[in-house]
Amino acid sequence: MMKVVIFMDSENLHYFEKAPIGKAVAHFAVPMMLGTSMSVIYSILNAYFLGTLHNTAMLTALALTLPLFAAIMALGNLIGIGSGAFISRLLGEKRYDDVKHVSSFAFYSSLVLGLIVMAVSLPLINPIVHGLGATPDSFGFTKDYVTVMLIGSPIVVLFFTLENIVRSEGAAITSMIGMILSVIVNIVLDAIVIFVFHWGVIGVASATVISNLVACVFFLFHMGSKSQFLTASVKWFKVSKDILSNVLKIGVPVFIMSIFLGAMSLIFNHFLVDYGDQAVAAYGISSRLLQFPEFILMGLCEGVVPLIAFTFTANKLRMKHTIGFTIKAILALAVVFGVLVYLISDHLIGLFTNDPQLIQMGSYILHVTFLSLFITGMTTLFTGIFQATAQGTAAFIMSVIQGITLIPVLFIANRMSGFHGVVWSLVIADAAAFLVGAIMLYVLRSKLQPDLESLVH
Repeated sequence: MMKVVIFMDSENLHYFEKAPIGKAVAHFAVPMMLGTSMSVIYSILNAYFLGTLHNTAMLTALALTLPLFAAIMALGNLIGIGSGAFISRLLGEKRYDDVKHVSSFAFYSSLVLGLIVMAVSLPLINPIVHGLGATPDSFGFTKDYVTVMLIGSPIVVLFFTLENIVRSEGAAITSMIGMILSVIVNIVLDAIVIFVFHWGVIGVASATVISNLVACVFFLFHMGSKSQFLTASVKWFKVSKDILSNVLKIGVPVFIMSIFLGAMSLIFNHFLVDYGDQAVAAYGISSRLLQFPEFILMGLCEGVVPLIAFTFTANKLRMKHTIGFTIKAILALAVVFGVLVYLISDHLIGLFTNDPQLIQMGSYILHVTFLSLFITGMTTLFTGIFQATAQGTAAFIMSVIQGITLIPVLFIANRMSGFHGVVWSLVIADAAAFLVGAIMLYVLRSKLQPDLESLVH
């Protein structure tokens, strides 16, 4: 046990316990911010590689399968974020054997979950492809992509789980390397399967699964040879009420949030269709541009979750300072991104189209949606705080509030203000989620306050 404590102190405990708050937040958040940025770049490049084949049906298949990939990713986050937040709290309490039990549970339960998805879904492949909205032209390509993704679902679920639990022990840079490794392998394989082997959609789907497998091997190597806490060994596998309740009370809200976001996107597009193809295209372009700063802020807020979870059990005063610093960072980033967008929004939309009406409409949507960048960042932080501090009910409410708010707001705003109402409904729903999060944080303040002992130290 002494060896474990010494290793932890020299490697990751320094950032958990002793490093200045700014340095500690940077250690956890910057790698996550870089990793999430790479995933945005990858999604654009993935579409670019398929686009070189000049086959619209293939690009349609790629777009249609996004909800399926999001659902598989959500299962990985169900286990990964739930286990990760629990592991960080256990490290704060120095319960190292329990950490091994939880990490082994996360590994095997992810594989089993992926195998269940594969076994249940493959016999239903045709209804699933129809349900995703495949047209007669894109049906074959969509089915190819879905088949490969379902066969590879145990690997994809495992990738998202391992990335989360590796980050939870403080190995943020290792987590980032695994994420970036996955993206680089994916891009290289995309080029090979499309330009050399001419495998099209099957090649792109296979590249995604293989790149996730490479990252899984990398994470497992870290767990086996570098980490003193995490393990995939079956001898540490344990299912207990304590593990299940702690993992699921945080993991289930994360899963529900992912499903809600997908449903909200489908509903929002349904309303936009009434205002023509240009409205849909303008939102498509602006939301892709908004995705970059949103993912940066998401990386910041998700990156500090292990630090908040650890300090919640080890030093609540340090947790309070961490949250305060993170709020200032969210505000600074939101202001920088906001000023940039207001100065060059026409040029940004112009990168995707030369249609003057589309540029004008896209710029308008960008200006409106960027207004809520700070509050969406804060909402993500609230959710992260509730996850880190095991406030399962609050995390669940945060996971559904935006979706529950957006649907009635969309109906009312669309009736009252048409296209403008539809666009502004996103900001209104974000503001409602922010207010609910702020109220719950205030109500729970007594549980999150520093105790007298930490104030003395």
